[in-house]
Amino acid sequence: YYHNVSSNATEMAEHLSVAKQLADTCLLMYTKFNIAPESVSFSPSGMDIANGNNFQRPETAESLYLLWRVTGERRYREAGWTVFRKIEQFLKVDGGYTSLLNVSSDPSPSNRIDKMESFLLAEAFKYLYLMFVDDNSAADRDKINLRRYVFNTEAHPLPPSTSVE
Repeated sequence: YYHNVSSNATEMAEHLSVAKQLADTCLLMYTKFNIAPESVSFSPSGMDIANGNNFQRPETAESLYLLWRVTGERRYREAGWTVFRKIEQFLKVDGGYTSLLNVSSDPSPSNRIDKMESFLLAEAFKYLYLMFVDDNSAADRDKINLRRYVFNTEAHPLPPSTSVE
């Protein structure tokens, strides 16, 4: 959003609008089903599960964090809290977190995949932590200034080759 995606204000507003719509769709996957499925399909009747697995993907947490930082809209923090609660409710097991075979079923042992993905901790929980670690004051937001840093694929903030001022 910040790093030279476009210098055209209208185009940037359109990109932000699409990002918000995609995030709303991702959040709907967490609220319509027990927890987000791997993929969904859309029809005139609505959203349906295409692949009912849940592999602890971090992209929704990342999107919500970045939208919260870019817009300051509290609804993205609230959505992040919903995602965290769903992870705790449906994926937490003794000793870690599990993937699920079917998000429509109860998270019983027969519905679990005995695998905890590293990106759940390295990315999803990091973005959720960053979303709630501060009080959204300007000073706290500047701790990881999105005009001066980008996140790599493992959610580490790194300075880009140039800053956008």
